[in-house]
Amino acid sequence: MSQPRVLVLDDEPLPDLRRLTGRAEVLHTDEAGLAARLPEADVLLVWNFLSDAVRAAWPGEGHRPRWVHTASAGVDRLLPELADSDAVITNARGVFDQPIAEYVAGLVVAMAKDFAGTWELQRSREWRHRETMRVGGTQAVVVGSGPIGRAIGRTLKALGVMVEVIGRREKPDDEFGRVHAAEALGELLPSADWVVCAAPLTPATDGLFDARAFARMRPGACFVNIGRGAHVVTADLADALRAGRLRAAALDVFEEEPLPPGSELWEVPGLWISPHMSGDTLGWRKDLSEQFCDNFDRWAAGRPLLNVVDKQLGYVPAH
Repeated sequence: MSQPRVLVLDDEPLPDLRRLTGRAEVLHTDEAGLAARLPEADVLLVWNFLSDAVRAAWPGEGHRPRWVHTASAGVDRLLPELADSDAVITNARGVFDQPIAEYVAGLVVAMAKDFAGTWELQRSREWRHRETMRVGGTQAVVVGSGPIGRAIGRTLKALGVMVEVIGRREKPDDEFGRVHAAEALGELLPSADWVVCAAPLTPATDGLFDARAFARMRPGACFVNIGRGAHVVTADLADALRAGRLRAAALDVFEEEPLPPGSELWEVPGLWISPHMSGDTLGWRKDLSEQFCDNFDRWAAGRPLLNVVDKQLGYVPAH
């Protein structure tokens, strides 16, 4: 019996798939060769999870991979083209939850304590005493009730922050008291000191944070996006920061990545920019490789896969 073929859409460094030796034929391709090689594959590992190549290369007819795994939490770069296919899509749910939560908590503390201002004053050798915010007792709204949003909420609660979580639908009797329905965002924004976007990118969340949303936020509030770049109308965010309606904002994701050197965002006052790294801690690629190999074990044994994405919703539903 021939071995199943696992096609890897490459990125450097390559995944460690030594556990598949003797059990699968591992093939590699770049974006240019993806369309030609997809019909050969039983499984597609989207290791280059920032690539949009899968949507363009996905075969309309003939043999197609039965299982597609993306080494990312978001699956928006696979949909909607794969939504009507019979391929099962899985994602990297669970790998990035706590690292991203720690990153967001670090941003909250850094903004509250004005670490950026301290660094600038140190560079200019200026001794200027200031008063900063107390984090405990402030209020946060976390948009996204999946594992990442929940990890963020728990970590902020450990700092003494009062947390409200927003999901697609209301859920009473939750660990956060309750999860609010998406429609509650407008009424919760005015009371929040921190607004964190950790939602999946769907048609309902595309452009969710626009001029109207920023106008509803408390004057002096801070905004953080670790979801997807398209969640934010960046021109509206830049206007809110320049006008002083928001005290600070942090973006780890952008519609165009890498962010071009000529982008106006580099010069927006109070905006913290990071290169899509909030979940990338030491050893993260090893964790992603192990997760895929664990799921391959299940696939090869005919057992249900973990982290199966609902292709209509665009994320792994909670169970």
